[in-house]
Amino acid sequence: MRLNEGWLEDARRVPSPHCDCRPDDESPSLLVVHNISLPPGEFGGPWIDALFTGTLDPHAHPFFAEIVHLRVSAHCLIRRDGEVVQYVPFNKRAWHAGVSCYQQRERCNDFSIGIELEGTDTLAYTEAQYQQLANVTRALIEYYPAIADNMTGHSDIAPERKTDPGPAFDWAKFRALVAAQPDKERP
Repeated sequence: MRLNEGWLEDARRVPSPHCDCRPDDESPSLLVVHNISLPPGEFGGPWIDALFTGTLDPHAHPFFAEIVHLRVSAHCLIRRDGEVVQYVPFNKRAWHAGVSCYQQRERCNDFSIGIELEGTDTLAYTEAQYQQLANVTRALIEYYPAIADNMTGHSDIAPERKTDPGPAFDWAKFRALVAAQPDKERP
């Protein structure tokens, strides 16, 4: 995977209006892993794209009426089949973390990249999702090396409010995949 002006070349682009400039053009130094499913516990469909672009139909599902007012986004979503969707370029601030703190530094959106996995806290993530998350992370580390030592979950930066990516996320597996060389580079 390669980045071009903050965008992944291989990702499907769905630009979100829910972003802005990072303060002082700060370079990202933290990766935050999230999960999302809309409606809760259901996968597929256009609903995550609609939420992140501010076009969610509050009448399409009873739950949507509760969240239609939210102005949120993430940099990327990795769907169950491994498709990568990018909403915000990495050099911009996506609105994914909310009230948050990492290593005594508040406002994590200012210095982080948020990646959503289509899933729930308790359902195992797919192999395709782990592979793509590792691929995206390796690409990010090439541009933003500090991320290599700063990868965490939403639950770790907002423990009073959030539980994702949850106990179903295998951090050891993810970190091992990031550290491994991609197949095409192996002898």
